[in-house]
Amino acid sequence: MPLRCLLALAGGLVLAAAFEPVGWAWLMPVGIAALVFSVRGLGPGRAWIPSLLFGITFTYAVMEWMRAVGTDAWIAMCAMEAAFFVPLGIGLSWSMRLRAWPVWAALWWVGIETWRSGFPFSGMPFGRLAYATAGTPWADALPWLGMTGVSLLVALTGTTLAWVLLQLRAPSRAAYVAVAGLVAVTLAPALVPYPVEETGTTTVAAVQGDVPGTGLNVPAVHREVTADHVRLTRELADAVAAGEQEAPDFVVWPENSTAVDPFLDPGINAGIVAASDAIDVPIIVGGTNSDPLDDGQVLNQGIVYHPGLGGGDRYTKRHPVPYGEYIPFRGSSWMPSTYGRLTEVPRDMVRGTSLEPLRVADVLVADAICFDVAYDEGIAGQVASGAELVTVQTSNAMFSRTDQLAQQFEISRLRAQETGRWVVVAAINGISGVVRPDGTVVASVPARGQEVLVETVGLSSTLTPAVRMGVWPARLALVFLVCHTLAVLVTYRRRRRGDRPVPEAVGAR
Repeated sequence: MPLRCLLALAGGLVLAAAFEPVGWAWLMPVGIAALVFSVRGLGPGRAWIPSLLFGITFTYAVMEWMRAVGTDAWIAMCAMEAAFFVPLGIGLSWSMRLRAWPVWAALWWVGIETWRSGFPFSGMPFGRLAYATAGTPWADALPWLGMTGVSLLVALTGTTLAWVLLQLRAPSRAAYVAVAGLVAVTLAPALVPYPVEETGTTTVAAVQGDVPGTGLNVPAVHREVTADHVRLTRELADAVAAGEQEAPDFVVWPENSTAVDPFLDPGINAGIVAASDAIDVPIIVGGTNSDPLDDGQVLNQGIVYHPGLGGGDRYTKRHPVPYGEYIPFRGSSWMPSTYGRLTEVPRDMVRGTSLEPLRVADVLVADAICFDVAYDEGIAGQVASGAELVTVQTSNAMFSRTDQLAQQFEISRLRAQETGRWVVVAAINGISGVVRPDGTVVASVPARGQEVLVETVGLSSTLTPAVRMGVWPARLALVFLVCHTLAVLVTYRRRRRGDRPVPEAVGAR
């Protein structure tokens, strides 16, 4: 067991190295194979131990950026995420007793990954295998398979690698066939990319205004932040008027470009209106607004400001961050809202529910706000409803000195491939950028940069298979977990009944 535990600890670190800032995606199958070897031959009563150790090193390394919130928050959140590797170890132990166990083991990985990505309190999707595939042949399968399907493909590569290594002494024909089939499935999307038809173009400006001072605390300098975005937009208008810059069809400001309700603060509202009138095109403003149904709650929204008209269509963030933007069970004795930095969350943010795209300058836009980009249903749902382009408004100022910025920008790149849409990212102080539907970055602004990107991007109405499938692959992964667990429990109960001794009297009769 000690060697298994060491292998599991090392395997978790190897898998974490596949994600930014290291970004060695080819290590993912190696990390998965290490987990398989660490639990191989163990019963479910012991297999969870090395699996848990694997999860501890993996989650604490991948989400080390959570320390920006606080060491206590990092320890608590990663402990919860690592706990999901306990049922994973049990499921791997069950799977490896079956024929074609690499398939069942890969399904268990994806099922647990899906579970922890949505539970509890919306879960934590960072660390999904698919999110480390940017720039690899695996990512080319995204429009065909979606995020869940690509995670399955990567997991299956890792479990198959473990199986092949076990076959090295006496390789069978089945091993050669399995490897050849897996290679063909992995490379086929790169050789035959999904066709995306471009139906038109539009020119978009993404404004990154930065945060004065340390760059970490937007609320403390929120008026300066808004003023900087107003100033950069008006400077863009002057450059357009002078013929020095191409005129955009609309402008995107980041999340928290105003940290107060722009409809209730006259100064902030006047600045936004002045910027919109100066550039003479709509601006998608990231604002925190009071909930009209409850004064004690707020909404994190992307608001379309039209020149001469003011506020129009709105998108409301679907996945507010627990303990960052709202406090679950606020007021309860076991989690008082006065603990630590929770005092910085005086009001709870309400989640949005609409999947209707924004209409901006006659373009249907799928919007996502910050962590929304890590969840499958929001962007895909809006694209399925007709969105021709994707915008991501994000702040992440608190994480501006961490690797969270790079990890989230990689997810934005992958969303472009999954949906077959151009993606425009506007960050408050990094990383902003424009991404093609094949995942390549056309232009970007580094962290703490202050710049306006103006790019002509393509529009499309093509629906990829991934968008058409929506969240069903993830749901099926959860159904697999339930069905396999029930099948094991039923089989175990039947065996126990069969092992019961027969009474002597009944036996004599």
